[in-house]
Amino acid sequence: MKELDPLLHSQLRLAVMSILMNVEEADFVFLKEKTDATAGNLSVQIDKLHSAGYISVEKGFAGKKTRTVCRITGQGRRAFEDYVEALREYLNL
Repeated sequence: MKELDPLLHSQLRLAVMSILMNVEEADFVFLKEKTDATAGNLSVQIDKLHSAGYISVEKGFAGKKTRTVCRITGQGRRAFEDYVEALREYLNL
């Protein structure tokens, strides 16, 4: 059996990746609302996914406010698909 990717096995990181699999991009505020995470925790988890190469992070401004936009990378998409396949094996689906 395939090993589950420990980076994706975290509830919040898995939630972020699941959202990004279905949208072109998502900003920090959207991800925070959808995951019901604290800003600090979400920021840490986004940094971990970015460091692993699973998502890209673009920081900029929308008017005078900072805006952080996340997008899934090809590597992140493959890792997520592998994770789902490993889960299917565990569940015998």
